Amino acid sequence: MTELVKVNATILSTELLNTDNLNTDSVESLGNTVALTLHIPTDLDYFKGHFDQAPILAGVVQLHWAAEYAKQYLNMGTADVMNIQVLKFQEMILPGQNVVLTLTKKSAEKVLFSYQSTTSNGDIKSHSSGRLIFAETVAVYSAEKNTVGGL
Repeated sequence: MTELVKVNATILSTELLNTDNLNTDSVESLGNTVALTLHIPTDLDYFKGHFDQAPILAGVVQLHWAAEYAKQYLNMGTADVMNIQVLKFQEMILPGQNVVLTLTKKSAEKVLFSYQSTTSNGDIKSHSSGRLIFAETVAVYSAEKNTVGGL
C-alpha cells in the first residue's frame, strides 16, 4: 500500500528549497527540452540534519527544483504542480555531486524530469525521474493593460 504524505507549503517556500543556492554550470536547450548541469553544494542548508552522518538530497527538494526550473525555462508560468506521476528514486544525490536535470515539456501542463550523473568510468547513473502535472492556467485579457496573462 502506498502512503500519501502531505507537505507543509511553508516548508517548501523556505530558503532550503531555493534554486538560487545552486551553481548551474550549464544550460542547454533544444526545442521543448532543457538540460541543466547542477553542482550540489556541500554546504547546502538542506543537508543540515538530513542526515548528519550521511547527508542526501531529499526527494521533495528534487521535485521542487524540477518544478521551479520548468517554470523558468519551459514557460510553465506560475501554475502549481497538481500531480506527480511515474515517480522513481533510483540513486541518492550526495553533497558535492554534479547532476544533469533534464526537463521535457510534453504538453501545456505536462513536464518530464530526470536527474542523472556520469560515473567515473563514463556510465550514466539515473537518480530520479517522473512526470509533473501543472495546473492549467487560464488566459485572462486585461482591456486596461491590453495584455493577456494567466491566473
